[in-house]
Amino acid sequence: MGSQPDFSATASGQHDDEPHGGGIATRLNWLRAGVLGANDGIVSVAAIVVGVAGATTDIGTLLTATLAAVIGGAISMALGEYVSVSSSSDSQKALIAKETWELETMPEEELAELAAIYEAKGVSSATAQQVAKELTEHDALGAHLEAELGIDRHEVVSPWHAAFASFVAFIAGAALPALAILLPPEGLRVPIAFAATLMALAGTGGLGAYLGGARIMPAVVRVVLGGLLALVATYLIGSWLGAAGVV
Repeated sequence: MGSQPDFSATASGQHDDEPHGGGIATRLNWLRAGVLGANDGIVSVAAIVVGVAGATTDIGTLLTATLAAVIGGAISMALGEYVSVSSSSDSQKALIAKETWELETMPEEELAELAAIYEAKGVSSATAQQVAKELTEHDALGAHLEAELGIDRHEVVSPWHAAFASFVAFIAGAALPALAILLPPEGLRVPIAFAATLMALAGTGGLGAYLGGARIMPAVVRVVLGGLLALVATYLIGSWLGAAGVV
């Protein structure tokens, strides 16, 4: 028989191969958000610059379109993230303030409520009462926020931090197609931009799937096919406009 994996816990009751550190879910969410932001930067900027390259070979026009796509897209992403996270953050802060007020004005009712939550999960009444009492003595607000609302007051995301992270992620993703369309010789710009963009999308698609615990290959295929569709569509439109003399 082959050797069996060792699932024994350490002295602290934790397995070595499992992440038990505080804030792991938040860090993974930030990583996934960063990957998605980079993916948006890759697709949106690549589609724009390839479309313009299909219409004209003028480097000044390409440079202008590239800078506009990168800067405009990054600011748009940052603003969208700021508005979204601000709404979520305001809601969380309001709930924390409400729970703080309830603990100050009706501590006995809140203790009973906390015990009832654990009892509803299958814990015996006596044990639920003891757990609620000990958690309240240790950190009443934290215990109630986690049990009732699923909130960690130390992990309320800053809208400014989210906006900055989104801005940086978009710029990082947009840099590759921008350089791929501007640096190569005229005849190789579009093929290199296509190849670089699709390889980058494969990377971000695979990383996003890995971080989310999903199957990697289907995610890579989806994002690459989607990116290819966007590139082909904008290039064909740009080529048609260029041939028609619009540009």
